[in-house]
Amino acid sequence: MGSEPIQTDYNWRMSAQELSHVDGSGKIKMVDISGKEDTDRTAVSRGEIHLNEKTLELIKNHLVKKGDVFTVAQIAGIQAAKKTSEIIPLCHPILIHQIEMDLKIAGDFSGIEIEARIRTNGKTGAEMESLVAVSAAALTVYDMIKAVEKTAMIQNIRLVEKHGGKSGDVVNE
Repeated sequence: MGSEPIQTDYNWRMSAQELSHVDGSGKIKMVDISGKEDTDRTAVSRGEIHLNEKTLELIKNHLVKKGDVFTVAQIAGIQAAKKTSEIIPLCHPILIHQIEMDLKIAGDFSGIEIEARIRTNGKTGAEMESLVAVSAAALTVYDMIKAVEKTAMIQNIRLVEKHGGKSGDVVNE
């Protein structure tokens, strides 16, 4: 953390033609998607928040003082998905047709599994929206339980499925 300037010329790694968000002079740009076809698209992301058993019991029995953890986290995920382009700088705003948020007590670890499924029809996919939804839901769970457990760990946020668009289907799990 010295006083050296931050390197801003990334052309030494890749040419501008290889980077979709960099123009010929090395400046950042938002990709032009106007020529792309509208297609049905779906993205599914998952994540986890690991908790101790005492905290899980409070959640299961609706004894968390801030309220119903699952409902508030679901709403947070939905709100975050709708605002993704305001959070991720080069992400296009999309028209979201459906958002499904699912939170459940995990079966194979002490904690909660979170899933976001997003559907749209447009020129670009909903992968970032589903990842942001899961992240916001996990952060909301943490916020709601931090008074009783500060050691909760948010982990393994990832895209598990993507359907539609030029690159086709991707299934990671």
